[in-house]
Amino acid sequence: MTLPTVHIIGLGGTISMAASGDLGVLPSLTPEDLTATLSPLARVARISASSLRMVAGSSLSLSDLLAVAAEARRLFDSGADGIVVTQGTDTIEEVAFGLDLLVPGDGPVVVTGAMRNPTQPGADGPANLLAAVQVAASREARGLGALVVFADEVHAARFVQKTHTQSIGTFRSRLAGPIGWVAEGRVRIVARPVGRRNLTLPENPPERPVALVTLALGDDGRLLRAIEHLGYAGLVVEALGGGHAPAPLAETLGHLAARMPVVLASRTGCGEVLRRTYGFTGSESDLLARGLIPAGALDGPKARILLWLLLMSGAGREEIASAFDAFMVSP
Repeated sequence: MTLPTVHIIGLGGTISMAASGDLGVLPSLTPEDLTATLSPLARVARISASSLRMVAGSSLSLSDLLAVAAEARRLFDSGADGIVVTQGTDTIEEVAFGLDLLVPGDGPVVVTGAMRNPTQPGADGPANLLAAVQVAASREARGLGALVVFADEVHAARFVQKTHTQSIGTFRSRLAGPIGWVAEGRVRIVARPVGRRNLTLPENPPERPVALVTLALGDDGRLLRAIEHLGYAGLVVEALGGGHAPAPLAETLGHLAARMPVVLASRTGCGEVLRRTYGFTGSESDLLARGLIPAGALDGPKARILLWLLLMSGAGREEIASAFDAFMVSP
């Protein structure tokens, strides 16, 4: 039987780190280095690999996300059955979500990494990489879009979040749970999310930076008042609770919403933004009446990625509001 073809794109991160004298560990291991000693891979898929970046996850950029998406599309067009992206865990949830939006088709795009670098006892990179390839090569994962595979769990990109600074079980999907797992090399998918969306960008998309601001107790709004003058094309506000802001900020947010798309998310990171439960000044219903766009069940970082891509695609306010309203909802 012919094995499926899986291409590994390396971006750096903890999974690729090696000791560098007194500097600690730095990204330096290529995907070829990572796969050279992982002999079980040869029984799973025909592997090819390339390095696109060699940086920490915290140093990846939005331009890097676009480059990975373009490379993934090219690889699928060239006949790849699945793609694995290895990177630093700090930004896995954002990169995976962006890839879910930008890479159409049924071929799995699986993002993974490591919490313990290769110099540490119990380094988790090899196991995560093997499981990621097993998922990318499987029939079961086709049509699911971008996935994060970590600690033998399979997570949909739209739900997954990094939830701990050190734990090897850091990735969780608090809203819906993992959609599957890997057991004894077998991929088990037990849930298939609905409402997947894809976006197509123009060949040379315009720059449309989007700010992300988290509100807090007693917030005086000075950061919000500066947004308009800093060149941003849009704003995502991680508000309190179900989508609430201190009353003095309501007018400022309404002023901004009249000048740019302002998306209302919750800083809790889980659950849907309310729409018509509370009526006080600064409540969700008050802010939506002032023109803010509800993020639905998307957290702040993912809402920022979606808004950024929508703006670069040329979407206007009504189209943006419709996209957020329909996201994660069965068509």
